[in-house]
Amino acid sequence: MRIARFSVREGSPAAGSVSFGVVEGDPARPESLVVHALAGHPFGQPQPTGESYRFQDVRLLSPMLPNKIVAVGRNYAAHAAELGNTVPDVPLTFFKPSTSVIGPTESIAYPPFSSDVQHEAELAVVIGRMCREVPLERVPEVILGYTCANDVTARDVQQREGQWARAKGFDTACPLGPWIETDLDPSDLAITCTVNGELRQTGRTSLMVRSVAELIVHISEAMTLLPGDVVLTGTPAGVGPISVGDEVAVTVEGIGTLANTVVKRG
Repeated sequence: MRIARFSVREGSPAAGSVSFGVVEGDPARPESLVVHALAGHPFGQPQPTGESYRFQDVRLLSPMLPNKIVAVGRNYAAHAAELGNTVPDVPLTFFKPSTSVIGPTESIAYPPFSSDVQHEAELAVVIGRMCREVPLERVPEVILGYTCANDVTARDVQQREGQWARAKGFDTACPLGPWIETDLDPSDLAITCTVNGELRQTGRTSLMVRSVAELIVHISEAMTLLPGDVVLTGTPAGVGPISVGDEVAVTVEGIGTLANTVVKRG
């Protein structure tokens, strides 16, 4: 099931309303897609409202507004090496604030305090229920599904400041989308990133140092995860700079493509 969060475009009696919905059809043929609205949130047993919309009549938003985004650094050995780092003995975690989240139709605003903003394509995990100290064998029970993410990073700020709050937490630094795929095995998925159609990153989730399940166990040892929280699982090698005017597209096998343009912060 593909769960999206969307607003209805002008011209409909429901124009401007925001809902969750189930997307049906072939993503390779957008004209075939239909969004069936859900009542309330998608946790538990989602209930359809009976309202349906053509894909061209809705605007996709970030598929979730998380309470927190817990991200994992250096979870692909080749990426750690390309930046001159070693793989840490335990998962390296950090936060991105909820204010950094944007959806697939929004723009990455290049921050004025950086001159080296870079893309980082990632698989994102969306938590489906409140949980803490999750045992490895029960991790699938707490996951709603998966989406694409771009852990946008001001690399010069990250290196200069030595901690990552501003470098990875600035407004628009966490694009998510286009929807949440609930029926997916995350163990061996292709991840790519293109900039203006040029392939920059390519990798597979099977190359993660620590699996999705291991990351959820580690993070939930320390903190309670809430429905809608998002875990970013790390990026493969090939990260690089983006500039104003670029289109950055993150694709995860079995989910789809998250595309954002880069603009100058106004």
